[in-house]
Parts: sequence; structure tokens; C-alpha cells
Amino acid sequence: MSKRDWRRLDESDVRVRPGRGSRPRTKRRPEHSDAVSAMVTGVDRGRWTCAVAGDPARQVTAMRARELGRTPVVVGDAVDLVGDVSGKPDTLARIVRVAERSSVLRRTADDTDPYERVVVANAEQLVIVTALADPPPRTGFIDRCLVACYAGGLEPVLCLTKADLASPDELLAGYADLAVPAVVTRHDQPPGALAERLTGRVSALVGHSGVGKSTLVNQLIPDAALATGEVSAVGKGRHTSVAAIALPLADGGWVVDTPGVRSFGLAHVTADDIVEAFEEFAEAAEECPSGCGHLGPPEDPDCALDDVVSAGQAGASRLESLRRLLASHAGIEP
Repeated sequence: MSKRDWRRLDESDVRVRPGRGSRPRTKRRPEHSDAVSAMVTGVDRGRWTCAVAGDPARQVTAMRARELGRTPVVVGDAVDLVGDVSGKPDTLARIVRVAERSSVLRRTADDTDPYERVVVANAEQLVIVTALADPPPRTGFIDRCLVACYAGGLEPVLCLTKADLASPDELLAGYADLAVPAVVTRHDQPPGALAERLTGRVSALVGHSGVGKSTLVNQLIPDAALATGEVSAVGKGRHTSVAAIALPLADGGWVVDTPGVRSFGLAHVTADDIVEAFEEFAEAAEECPSGCGHLGPPEDPDCALDDVVSAGQAGASRLESLRRLLASHAGIEP
């Protein structure tokens, strides 16, 4: 049709090609009033295993709903599900909401890595598993785990394994001023004290490979059937847990077994985050100069935390323990 034939056109000849902005996208989202609550117990390649209403017997597989976009969903998250929540084979539910987290255990690959990895959400306590021998304890790792606890809102628990090979007294004395609860286990005895502390709570276990973490989980939950591995000749364990997974305890509660790690980066944590966990020093820290790392002289000569000790409001050993954590966070070797 030539340009001069335009007069012959009528509304039936109009062709409208919808493009971006032709119809504004609504911001309204489905209410999903029929959604059921669940706890995420495992993650694997874009699929989440969830315990409906926190019941270990009602495990379902779910995918993340499109409206959530890339909202992170990790083990321990409290979520709402819609769709098929029967848990039958080849069924799939959808995660439509993720509740606000009460605690978050984060780490980075190292202290320069800007990418945070959320290890577990909503855990009440973090059990830091450390062997007393074979491999020997690494206090730097324990300190960094403590920092992650204080920054993430978890209660730390120190679990010292292999007490049949070495005495725990010296290591326990080093953390006495931090008032960290501790349990001691032996290879030849069941971990009764640890089981008592875990019952009825959501607890995450973290530790270097080879310290006996997976062995503990197998003792606490015989059906876990986790590989335990053996400590290599150079003193570093082989990785036996490859992804975080929440396992139910027989008497109630959950244990989140996390992969063995060789480092615990804290790039996401500031010195002020650590001090806030120590109530007796938190207020004084606000009087410190800008950028103060609270390490004291010579690094921070004008740090106000020393005034708290001078005034008799806190003990010197307590401040020393705090500064040891701050130094570990700053990468300063003792």
C-alpha cells in the first residue's frame, strides 16, 4: 500500500505492538493466606527441603517463588509455603515468604572478601567444636567464631573433643573471663552433657575438619549416617560435610551440621559490633575517637575502654579477653 492510500485505513487495520511501559506492572502481590509455615532444613541446587510446622516427619521439597526474586533462603530460615505440601514423591511446593531472622551466622572466605556467606539462620546457639589433640586446638579460630556469634546474635558454646588424649584445663582457663559455656567430650564416652544442652533448641555446629564434629552428630543422631573421615597425616582433616543440613534430635530440637572450614573470614564485622556484645564496655566505646579499633595503646592510645577498668566497672582480664577478640578480628597475631 502506497503512502497516499492512508485514507483507506480504519481501526481494524491498526496494529499495536505492546512494549515496555504499555501496561504498568502492578506492585501488588498475592497474599497467600493459605500458606503454611515451615523451617528450611536443607538446600541443594535450587531446591529447599522444609519441615512443615517444624515437624521432622513432614519434610517437603520446595522452590523459591518468582516474586521473591533472588531473596536468599538458607538452612534455618522460617518460611511460608504454598502448593503441594504433602511431601509425596515428585511434588513441589513454593516458598512465598521468608520471615525476619532472629540470628544469622555469617562468614567470608577471608578478611578481604566482600561477599558474605550466610551459613545458618535463626540458630539459638553456635557450638564451636575444637579437638584438644589430633589436630591441636587453634585459639585463633575459636576467637573468630566467638566474634561471629556476638555479631550475629547467637550464644556461643565451646565443645572440646578428644579429652581422652589431652586435658582441657588450660584451654578452658583461657576463656573463663568471657564466660563461654563449655562441654568436654571423650571418644570413648557418649556426649551426654552436649546432648542435654542441645535438646529443645536450634544449634549450629562449626569446626575444622578432623575435630570430630561429624562423629558427634552421628552419636547424637544415629540416623544421620554422616561420613566421619580420618585426620590426615599432616594434621588437617578431610572435609566430610559438604553443605549445611538441619537434623532433628530425638527429644526435640535441631542440630545444624555445617561444612568443615579451614578459615573463618570476618570482613562483614566491625570492631564496634564486637564491643556491643560486652555491655560493660559498649557505652564507653561511644566516647572513643572516630575509627578507634579499641585495641588500646599503642594502636589506639585514646581508647576509652581503659577508663572503664580504671573506674572499677570491669575487670582488666575481661578487657584483655575482649581485645584478644578484636586483635583476632583485625588479623593481628598474638
